[in-house]
Amino acid sequence: MTILTDSMQDNVERAANLLRDAEHVIALTGAGISKESNVPTFRGTDGLWRKYNAMDLATPQAFNRNPDLVWEWYAWRQNLIASCMPNPAHNTLAEWERRGLLQALITQNVDGLHRRAGSERVYEVHGNIWAVKCISCDYRDRLHEPVQVTPRCPHCDELLRPDVVWFGESLDSELLGHVYEELNRADLCLVVGTSAVVQPAASFPLVIKNRGGIIIEVNVEPTPLTGAADLHIDGKAGEVLPAIDRALLSLS
Repeated sequence: MTILTDSMQDNVERAANLLRDAEHVIALTGAGISKESNVPTFRGTDGLWRKYNAMDLATPQAFNRNPDLVWEWYAWRQNLIASCMPNPAHNTLAEWERRGLLQALITQNVDGLHRRAGSERVYEVHGNIWAVKCISCDYRDRLHEPVQVTPRCPHCDELLRPDVVWFGESLDSELLGHVYEELNRADLCLVVGTSAVVQPAASFPLVIKNRGGIIIEVNVEPTPLTGAADLHIDGKAGEVLPAIDRALLSLS
């Protein structure tokens, strides 16, 4: 068990009280929570694969030019992610959902670790690396293992592509509708491990804040959202969230 400083313990207890008193809690998670599960990043210098940059491959144009190359890159990513496991932060959020404390979870991550941890009310705004969809018909499915060859649709024999949001694409409008329904009902948003720079997700907590709600931010460093947060806890999600859970249990 991680030993917290007095100031961190005070913040953890404040967070526990705020969560206990809230009526509709949602969480927003970003790459930071998955980094603690050793999920590699795929942008910037870490995004180089062979001689390609992630931003050159994660586009509709790249898939149209060379679907085999794009799928080779995604298969490589899938193999890396397959060996990663949900960490205590993922598990705590799933447990809070089971106990009725957390009503919904919005994630920018595509790794599927929240679902593997047991979370069910998950809105994956950028898609899921294990999901596929047909480029021609409405067929969608989820993979159980990394792809071996470029997959084709069992209904129309057209190519399947990763069901993720690529650069230059819009987020799914139906999914966004459900997300904004949650934002408009929530009175507390727990923001975990997101850099708060990628839109529109970076603005989701502000929807709640502007309605008089509360923002609790857990991150290893300040973000553009920190100034608007009612409480910022500086620390790793896998340490802070279990600590908040212990404080919650002591209040019951």
